[in-house]
Amino acid sequence: MQSIHPTERSQLVRIPVNHVLIEGMLELPAKPSGLVLFAHGSGSSRHSPRNNFVARVLRENGMATLLMNLLTPVEDDDYQRRFDIELLTWRLLLTTQWARGYPQATQLPMGYFGASTGAAAALRAAAAMGDGVRAVVSRGGRPDLAGQDDLVKVQAPTLLLVGGCDTDVLKLNQSAYALLSCTKKLSVVPGATHLFEEHGTLAQVASQAVAWFGLHLATKN
Repeated sequence: MQSIHPTERSQLVRIPVNHVLIEGMLELPAKPSGLVLFAHGSGSSRHSPRNNFVARVLRENGMATLLMNLLTPVEDDDYQRRFDIELLTWRLLLTTQWARGYPQATQLPMGYFGASTGAAAALRAAAAMGDGVRAVVSRGGRPDLAGQDDLVKVQAPTLLLVGGCDTDVLKLNQSAYALLSCTKKLSVVPGATHLFEEHGTLAQVASQAVAWFGLHLATKN
């Protein structure tokens, strides 16, 4: 399907975070209504076909996207680092600060899309950002890993998307959902497993993400 809002600018960026550089792909439609930063899950990267699919659909609906690796390749080889939520959160916050300084993104309202452990980092970062982040979407995430203290602080409207067949993760999402006091929704995608590989399930994720960000991320006139 041809994009309604074709990408005007696509740039490979390297973002300094303390002593390392993290790599990302920033893509902006001609007149973006907002910017969604993707926090990938453990063992994944900005090349994730699932997150790239969702990002493409977001851009088709007028939203800019930044897909980045919060860990370097060497760090990602360390299994424990993949679950270092504090580190992932700090990197996401620094990336958000960098995006705020990018000329074409300075005035754009921002949101987070997190998958797996990236969802925990997205929610912790949202708790720290207050109203600086307008919306959060989690796909098959582990929001429970954000911890109770941060979950109760989240102000950004939050959508938790979980596969109906991903029963263990669904229970963890239900526990995290109960702690959120922000505008929130827990959406169970019927027939989907953890990676949403079943026919049509990832399209449902993208559609719901577009609707959520469209509702809460739209530029205020």
